Amino acid sequence: WRSDTPLIYKAVPSWFVSVVQIKDKLKENNSEEASTWIPAFVQKRFQNWLEGARDWAVSRNRFWGTPLPIWMSEDGEERICVGSVAELEKLTGKKVTDLHRESVDDLEIISPKSGKALRRVEEVLDCWFESGCMPFAQVHYPFENKELFEEGGGYFPANFIAEGLDQTRGWFYTLLVVGTVLFGTAPFKNVIVNGLVLAADGKKMSKRKKNYTDPVKIVDTNGADALRLYLINSPAVRAEPLRFLDGGVRDVVRDVLLPWYNAYRFFVQNAKCFPTFQRDVERALHSSNVMDRWILSSLNSLIEFVNHEMTKYRLYTVVPRLLQFIEDLTNWYVRFNRRRLKGKEGDEEMRTSLSALFEVLYTMTVAMAPFTPFLAEHIHMNLCKVLPTDEQLDSVHYRSFPEVRRDAQHADIERRVSRLQAVILLGRVVRDRKKISLKTPVKEVIVIHRDQEYLEDVQTLQSYVREELNTKKVSFTTDEKQYATLRAEPVQKVLGPRLGRNLGRVTQLIKELDHDKLSTYSETGELNLGDVTLFSRQRRPDLFKDRQGNELDAEITGDLRLFREFKGDLKAHYDAEGNGHVIVVVDTRQDESILQEAQAREVINRVQKLRKKAGIQPVDEVECFYESETGADRFEELLKGQAELLSTNLGFQLLPLSKKPDYCITIFEDTEEVAQCKFKLCLVRAGLAFSPSALLLLAGENTEHVAGIQNALLARDYVAVRSDLRRHGHCTVTVNDWTGDVVLDRDVFLSVGEWLRAGGVQGQARANKGQTRKKKKGGQPRI
Repeated sequence: WRSDTPLIYKAVPSWFVSVVQIKDKLKENNSEEASTWIPAFVQKRFQNWLEGARDWAVSRNRFWGTPLPIWMSEDGEERICVGSVAELEKLTGKKVTDLHRESVDDLEIISPKSGKALRRVEEVLDCWFESGCMPFAQVHYPFENKELFEEGGGYFPANFIAEGLDQTRGWFYTLLVVGTVLFGTAPFKNVIVNGLVLAADGKKMSKRKKNYTDPVKIVDTNGADALRLYLINSPAVRAEPLRFLDGGVRDVVRDVLLPWYNAYRFFVQNAKCFPTFQRDVERALHSSNVMDRWILSSLNSLIEFVNHEMTKYRLYTVVPRLLQFIEDLTNWYVRFNRRRLKGKEGDEEMRTSLSALFEVLYTMTVAMAPFTPFLAEHIHMNLCKVLPTDEQLDSVHYRSFPEVRRDAQHADIERRVSRLQAVILLGRVVRDRKKISLKTPVKEVIVIHRDQEYLEDVQTLQSYVREELNTKKVSFTTDEKQYATLRAEPVQKVLGPRLGRNLGRVTQLIKELDHDKLSTYSETGELNLGDVTLFSRQRRPDLFKDRQGNELDAEITGDLRLFREFKGDLKAHYDAEGNGHVIVVVDTRQDESILQEAQAREVINRVQKLRKKAGIQPVDEVECFYESETGADRFEELLKGQAELLSTNLGFQLLPLSKKPDYCITIFEDTEEVAQCKFKLCLVRAGLAFSPSALLLLAGENTEHVAGIQNALLARDYVAVRSDLRRHGHCTVTVNDWTGDVVLDRDVFLSVGEWLRAGGVQGQARANKGQTRKKKKGGQPRI
């Protein structure tokens, strides 16, 4: 009670609906054949409530409310229940325009049988009675819309209704009672039940106590989509209580919305590399790249799943699958294909991968629109610009839900990639446990599984295993005992309460289990020891709760705790992790070459961070120069030994600062330190480089013409001149009265790195000197 004063309960006379007489019919109308409840356990709980149903007290002793339409004689012997305004007007002989108490309480009915005066009883109706009448009252049935209501206008029974779990004793109950009494059937086909949203401390949210953050502030801070997605991916949609945490909404922004938006932004940045980018469905669907085919297949499997589950109103299964797909897109597909998407493997591969990414982003945006309407609208309005004009719509919410393309589904590829993901995730667990950074390579990763087909699936994609786990070698075997044997210990916190005095005997049996039996337990989640059966948590989650019904610690994965004991010298060098299906063993030994590669990856990381500090976009082309300050010999040795790794990951070669031409524009520079080597990094805009000796020869030893040629080419847009040179292999330059063809890879190079790889260093001083004189004369070159 909000006033914090005690309430006094007392018995008062009431009017009742005789529910006990129709209890069997109520139970029949609540059967699985009559209606579907989501989640299903609520229907069973409601059925138990109906088992003990009592007559329903429908009257209340208060002023405000719908007057109980019963007129009764003073002696209580005669009663009339009025069924309509027309009937009341006929019985009273007066015009009725208002049904509130102040208008009808004074109306008197003269009994046609006895002539007695009948007056309305004092009580009003329980408001839940009115709620129970909602299906027909909303269309004023039976006084209006009779044909519409009776001929299946969608009003009765309703396709679905939705309310909180507490309404099993409220609205759900009154709907069923009224529907059963009047029409003999349930007034709904599907019932979606949500749990209660509680404050962070587990108590009811209270405006008086202010034990929650203002929702407007949450929306202003995190956006409406984040709040919406947090709620529809919470225990509340499974009819369980939700302790609302502001941090949970922030997590949705960080873990779901930002990665999705970043994938979209990454697509836009790279699609801009083409003068025009148009949707090309056929190119995407006919890609030979396994990851393109996987993500498109996963997309269509997702659409098929969501369509099916939404027809069953199972929101709690749909959203986790949508979120998992966003994870697959952002942390797997884009990660695996970053080089292709950025054009590092050629324009054709770039266009194909971008076409596949567009199909995924566009279709996923339409699919996510019901769940994140605002972000989906924002992304859609930009993506639809590449659609044909007749397919462009003003809103994503005008579009139908996507349809499944069977020609894009490849169950075998989805299975292979799923197994690949499992192997990579297990390998990362081992790395984390041994504190080995992903920048540090490992000698070998061994994948163990009894099923040869499983190993072959992963083997076809082992290049991704090598890349993601940064390993020199990947091996596959069906024989785990070649490397290690299993032993087990009982989890006493679980088995103690369950087995009691039998724990000692079962512990002895567990110690005697051999490798094969423990492998079976690991794979199936079940092991029979005669009169006792042991389970994994995944197989029997109900067994892993305390006496209060709370979940046990997450690290308890079953009745047994499994340990792998590696043979002989392997103990010191190997570690392993399994998931009940596959085991991944990692050789953790390190030598000088491995450490040097780790240091090279650290250098790559420093260069990428420098790009970020400088605000350079991924599509912007740069070159990087270095100058050693301490540990120069070690750093030179590192760059020389890992040159291929560095250039492959950076997209350019690290060059000595002394080789930087004067005309190069410095963007950003900073001092870094890796492995006790201190060095300066200098980022410059990518630009042309010239062979001074070749240009002198071309210009007839005229240094002014050489400077003019350089100025003419440098004055042009780099992307445009690079495109011309790549297309034609040369370009014609006119400087004052001189005209000549400048040839690519002889006179001019597309970067300083390419010029140095071609061996050009001589004549730089002369070229710079000639360029300076040209600037003083102020000549305007023509091309």
